[in-house]
Amino acid sequence: MTELNSVRRFGIVIGIREQCIAEYRQLHDGEGVRDLLRLANMRNFSIFLHRMPDGGLYEFGYYEYVGGDYAADMSALEAHPRNIAWLNSCDRMQIPLPGTNGWSEMESIFFNA
Repeated sequence: MTELNSVRRFGIVIGIREQCIAEYRQLHDGEGVRDLLRLANMRNFSIFLHRMPDGGLYEFGYYEYVGGDYAADMSALEAHPRNIAWLNSCDRMQIPLPGTNGWSEMESIFFNA
């Protein structure tokens, strides 16, 4: 990204194990890694839960990236020990979509400012 503070919007999806919903909610009720997300220039991070017609539970996430170097910010976030521990806690509760190892990025098809 060349223009500093340009907003990039991301939609992401992953399955979640039904028996982990209460624990996952409780984990996210705390401060968690919110400060690390802010340091990585991620804003308006939201996670939504929905049961699909196939009976599976899925999380849909949304965030905005407002920094100038997405790759560097994500690398720093991924390497942070507290974020690694956070992801280890969450990963066991989630079910990646087939062919993926974590959250899957969704294609953006509409935005209304």
